[in-house]
Amino acid sequence: MNPWLPAASCTPHDCAGHDGPTRPRLFAAALLCAGCVLVLAGALGAPFALMLGPAPRERLIRRWAYGVVRAFGVRVRITGGRAPDDGTRTAPGTLVVANHISWLDVPLVAAVFPGRMLAKREISAWPVLGPLAAAGGTLFVDRDRLRALPATVREMGAALRGGSRVIAFPEGTTRCGRGGGRYGPAVFQAAIDADAEVRPVRIGYRTRPPRDTERDGRASGAGGSLPAAPDAPAGAAAFVGDDPLTASLWRVVTAVGLTAEIHVLPPIRAADRPDRRALARLVQTAVANDSANRAAESVHH
Repeated sequence: MNPWLPAASCTPHDCAGHDGPTRPRLFAAALLCAGCVLVLAGALGAPFALMLGPAPRERLIRRWAYGVVRAFGVRVRITGGRAPDDGTRTAPGTLVVANHISWLDVPLVAAVFPGRMLAKREISAWPVLGPLAAAGGTLFVDRDRLRALPATVREMGAALRGGSRVIAFPEGTTRCGRGGGRYGPAVFQAAIDADAEVRPVRIGYRTRPPRDTERDGRASGAGGSLPAAPDAPAGAAAFVGDDPLTASLWRVVTAVGLTAEIHVLPPIRAADRPDRRALARLVQTAVANDSANRAAESVHH
């Protein structure tokens, strides 16, 4: 591994785990099957989705991505607004950046901001997910070749100038949620080159005690709104270090009350910052300082 590659101190032993209530094994296995089937359906249906117009395709991707998260037994809490539902885009596009905790982050962001993901090139070789990512317009970066980075930045800039929405996780690796890493400045150079808008997003995962959950799995309280989430991050969702994907999948489907929270922060115009490093610091600070005690605009069960 090259020394310039980002690395986190998070490990499966220290960060990834769930010591709260768990689902029965049979129920968890059913959720695991349902989630995998929905992912496979997305891979098989991707060529047909490309034949749709921008608006219906964006709505379909949102519903599919939201469905994937829910199929694995995870509730979704969205605050701070969404992208328009009509599929309209303006040039230049928007660079959506988020902190990175789990493999769940990808469908979670796509449920709010469908767009072209920036991902490591190794994903293109994965079965099922690789073809699905490629069909969805994913931009792949070769993290083992530093010299290839300028070409990736140019590709991102061209996509943004063309009006695309590009989604990136500038920490460069997953972290457990107990503290973020440094945001790499390269992706922000693409936004500056394209005079694009940057949309910071904060992702978090929480679990709720069983007393807050009724028998049908819906949140208790007036209007079905979720109560205030506890401060501790949910290790059940963390996917860090050399953690096997199968182990992470099983933690997610067995954890009772796991809720994915995504908060959309106000946009930042890239051209208003003097350089990419200043822009990266500004966005990182905005995401890190986002309050954990927010009133939910929408909660989906």
